[in-house]
Amino acid sequence: MKGVVSSLKQIQFERGTSRGIRVHVLPTEQFKTFAISAYIGCPLQEDTVTSTALIPFVLRRGSKTYPETKQFRERLDDLYGAGFGFDIYKRGDYQMLQFRMDVIQDAFVSSSESLLEQAIQFLGEAVTQPALEGTAFYKKYVDSEKATLQKRLEAIINDKIRYAAERCVEEMCSDEPYRLHPLGKISDLQAITADGLMNRYKQFMQSAPIDIYVVGHTSLEQVLPLIERYFQIDNGSAASYTRKPEHRQVAQIKEVVERLDVNQGKLNMGLRVDTSYGDESYPAALMYNGILGGYPHSKLFTNVREKASLAYYASSRLDGHKGILTIQSGIEIGNYVKAVNIIKEQLQAMEDGQISDTELQQTQAMITAHLRELQDSAFELIAFDFNNILSGAERTVPALIDAVERIDKPRIQEMAKYVKLDTVYFLRDKKGEA
Repeated sequence: MKGVVSSLKQIQFERGTSRGIRVHVLPTEQFKTFAISAYIGCPLQEDTVTSTALIPFVLRRGSKTYPETKQFRERLDDLYGAGFGFDIYKRGDYQMLQFRMDVIQDAFVSSSESLLEQAIQFLGEAVTQPALEGTAFYKKYVDSEKATLQKRLEAIINDKIRYAAERCVEEMCSDEPYRLHPLGKISDLQAITADGLMNRYKQFMQSAPIDIYVVGHTSLEQVLPLIERYFQIDNGSAASYTRKPEHRQVAQIKEVVERLDVNQGKLNMGLRVDTSYGDESYPAALMYNGILGGYPHSKLFTNVREKASLAYYASSRLDGHKGILTIQSGIEIGNYVKAVNIIKEQLQAMEDGQISDTELQQTQAMITAHLRELQDSAFELIAFDFNNILSGAERTVPALIDAVERIDKPRIQEMAKYVKLDTVYFLRDKKGEA
């Protein structure tokens, strides 16, 4: 295994700043396309979460140069079918907007102009020079995208697995920013106007930390002048992410039962983990989650779903930026008490160190295989590096693989002492007694 780790490519981003924007460039000939990502983040806040989420939906409709959506999309076709998209998510108590572009490298086409420059120009204008109607966003775009965002939010409510997962977090973090969904709230949408959204956009762009990544056959020296030219914004000195995860003690386990028109129960649990991405104990937390419920060989899957036949699905997920772990399961409504007890038994087994060699080795193999695969994707490499920026860590893929391979049963048992059940959420039908 150690030979595999040492043979991994050494990833070294070149870094600089332009107009208060942090710029990260990975020169490599590994890929046939340029991968470009812009991360822009702000603290999750009740009064801005929905309007912030709406911004990228409107920005994708057009730019100053290509104000009509048809023109905007045809420009991507002109760039040999370049890809453009965005994501909205939360990392810890931050709301993140990520804009992505990929375009074929210049060496593979006969273009008289640099495709990298044209792609950075397109992305820069899309993000910093939007299509305007006077001094505000186009009202038709804002109204249309409000409807799109509403449908996205309604889709979460209609998908009861996702709904239960969100509700568990909402209850667990009821007095923390993390309770907010990164797409915002339906109830906020009606009040958002084109003028109001433009004000929020300006405020957001002037104060948010901005990180731009480029991976491909280029260099920081080539990229910096392009960022300077095409990202027409100046937010002063580079802002940074200063909020650190707050590790809260659990005074009393919260139990929430919600009744809706469902046939299958959704049992979710939220647990506080006294570690986060930037901590030395993070590899142990990764292993803990993997053995508990991260994979098909994990305790939740084999003991709750397979052996006890109490769940249609059972798994766990670690949010290393927040320091919480969530358990998701689908059960027969009448099996609530049995399912809660057997899940608690798995948590106790972890604390007692009841971990087989097979569980340990298979989990290490799954985690390290995933980490090795990161190096085959430019955007995965970007995401891994940005996790370091966000958390203040200085971690490489080979170092994390090595750390995971060094985790033994005593380390996982020690980690288990700091994992505390906080919230039990159960979504059930409207019949019978609670």
